[in-house]
Amino acid sequence: MKVKKAVIPAAGLGTRMLPATKSVPKEMLPILDKPAIQYIVEEAVDSGIEDILIITNRGKNAIEDYFDFAPDLEESLKRANKTSAYEAVRYPTQMANVFFVRQKETKGLGHAVWCAKKFVGDEPFAVLLGDDIMVGEVPVIKQLINAAEKYNASAVGAQWVKDEDVSKYCSLKIDKLEERIFKVSDVIEKPPRDKFFSNYSILGRYVLTSEIFSILENTPPGHGGEIQLTDGLCTLCKQSDMVAVDFDAKRYDTGNLPGFLEATIEFAMKHPETRDWLKEYLAGIKF
Repeated sequence: MKVKKAVIPAAGLGTRMLPATKSVPKEMLPILDKPAIQYIVEEAVDSGIEDILIITNRGKNAIEDYFDFAPDLEESLKRANKTSAYEAVRYPTQMANVFFVRQKETKGLGHAVWCAKKFVGDEPFAVLLGDDIMVGEVPVIKQLINAAEKYNASAVGAQWVKDEDVSKYCSLKIDKLEERIFKVSDVIEKPPRDKFFSNYSILGRYVLTSEIFSILENTPPGHGGEIQLTDGLCTLCKQSDMVAVDFDAKRYDTGNLPGFLEATIEFAMKHPETRDWLKEYLAGIKF
């Protein structure tokens, strides 16, 4: 199983980050010096992905513009000999083959993934949610690809979460295969406490076979009246093999204010141009 395509759903309304996301796509909010979505694309590229489809919606043209050339800006930077700025502006346009399609109706994550059907064809593919930035020695989607190839199975990225958080995500029914890898036999979306299978939840990363598309086409609206990807995965794991990878990485949920600030501060503490200043600044603040 060779995974060379990735899908990044970025069609959400960003309601957890209003009012900023009224006019700015949440995926374009900057984490230090780059928009959040660039970190997601970089993870895919670092995992060997060559072709990336970003699912957008109305009002998200800024994402397409970001991965396109900006001739006037680039020429201005070259004339001013601002080489590093020029290279930073050009880099997103050269990272991978990036394509776009619109989700014309807000019908849920499952429907957004289904919109990638023609792009994916019959190949296995990765899905990376645009809210979640993952930082690890090995890219998280690469960890999933490795497991998917080893077991010839679909793979989902999962971690153990607290009881109060399972109902925000999903619950996996699992059996251990090896250290950090489990066989998935069932999954339930946003369950009440008495319906938990385990405290392992899927968190933002998937490697799926094209079989998921026919499943999603026949998946009725679920939680929130939307077509849930998790409901499709529930069917998929019963029709074919699926593994869960307890991925080794730090996850930042940048789709909410605490997670956005956590990522911004921690990335700034590691950046050579800001870490010393930030340490001194924070030390001098009287809380």
